[in-house]
Amino acid sequence: MNHKFSKFPTKAGRRSLSRSISQSSTDSYSSAASYTDSSDDETSPRDKAQVNTHGSSDFCVKNIKQAEFGRREIEIAEQDMSALISLRKRAQGEKPLAGAKIVGCTHITAQTAVLIETLVALGAQCRWTACNIYSTQNEVAAALAETGVPVFAWKGESEDDFWWCIDRCVNTEGWQANMILDDGGDLTHWVYKKYPSVFKKVRGIVEESVTGVHRLYQLSKAGKLCVPAMNVNDSVTKQKFDNLYCCRESILDGLKRTTDIMFGGKQVVVCGYGEVGKGCCTALKALGAIVCITEIDPICALQACMDGFRVVKLSEVIRQMDVVITCTGNKNVVTREQLDRMKNGCIVCNMGHSNTEIDVASLRSPELTWERVRSQVDHIIWPDGKRVVLLAEGRLLNLSCSTVPTFVLSITATTQALALIELFNAPEGRYKQDVYLLPKKMDEYVASLHLPNFDAHLTELSDEQAKYMGLNKNGPFKPNYYR
Repeated sequence: MNHKFSKFPTKAGRRSLSRSISQSSTDSYSSAASYTDSSDDETSPRDKAQVNTHGSSDFCVKNIKQAEFGRREIEIAEQDMSALISLRKRAQGEKPLAGAKIVGCTHITAQTAVLIETLVALGAQCRWTACNIYSTQNEVAAALAETGVPVFAWKGESEDDFWWCIDRCVNTEGWQANMILDDGGDLTHWVYKKYPSVFKKVRGIVEESVTGVHRLYQLSKAGKLCVPAMNVNDSVTKQKFDNLYCCRESILDGLKRTTDIMFGGKQVVVCGYGEVGKGCCTALKALGAIVCITEIDPICALQACMDGFRVVKLSEVIRQMDVVITCTGNKNVVTREQLDRMKNGCIVCNMGHSNTEIDVASLRSPELTWERVRSQVDHIIWPDGKRVVLLAEGRLLNLSCSTVPTFVLSITATTQALALIELFNAPEGRYKQDVYLLPKKMDEYVASLHLPNFDAHLTELSDEQAKYMGLNKNGPFKPNYYR
């Protein structure tokens, strides 16, 4: 693990930190109570006194009694996350994370639980909270709390609950985090603003989302990033797998579960042709949807054209669309004016991390009626009777409305674990106060751990071939700048 990470170019421009937080994954304009399980009582977990079987109450979950159910979910996930289990076995003896105190803010699912328990097996102490108010699997949170991992999260938190949970993770007597694992940047900015003394003592930050990485670059550009940070999102094993293949399957799952839509012949516009957009478009096209793209980047736009998609402006096609999907990481991609022009029955959803892409706030107006159809599905009714179907209130569709493929999350989780090990064990001075990328050698190692699942056999270069190509026979096989 002694490969130095290559520095990633810092992008110019920045927003204020307060604005960064306000554009976080917590922006919410309605009560979340209806998103909780109907089988549970509606008492807030914050008002409950819960204790696990070991006598600990250092957690806040929906119902600790669901722990056994959650444990079965985790065991199922472990079967398709063999690389993490392999890493757990290989490094368990040496405990490379002994002394690490990791505070994490991610989606709390069975797959994340396998990562958390791997970190614990490698010697870390962990405290965890959720990066999205709708994606927590309550039974999994209970299972983690039962094993002694302090978890503060439940499905359907309010905005106040969200920040309270983050604070409870960070602010606890006799325990101070020295590592941060974040998804979206909310935890990082909370620690930066509220607990600057803790932030300065952190040994490293690992961030896996476009949104969170962007906010790290803002800090770096402003000269306020006083610890090294790892940009996992732009590693090949995140971009080309989690973003592309995960979304290729989960976009269909999320839409089917919520709307029962038939895709054949439907007019769909996908806003953004990055890796997430590419995955969504591949799946939709395969099921017979007529897909067009909106893009700001001429390179991505040209890729879309070469893949057989029309590149359009949203305002030009909005009246004809049956489905509108955003995946840009930006704000106000779908405006109120465009929502007003949509046809009756149009489905609107977001595949980006934050809920800023669709102007949901503008729909909270007296002239429009909100009708809850089922969990995570709202009909917004205009005065003339037109209905627009809004999914998950504009939040991340796949993790809010369905699940995501376990195997592909194993790739991302293994990358995160290796990044944490590298940052925690790096000698002083190896990493400056900046944002770094994974070295290609580590990307290749993560990929190699997953090949046995497919009974895949790599070809080995001969000495002559390696010399001809100017490569080491054991890699890396691509330069660090390769994406």
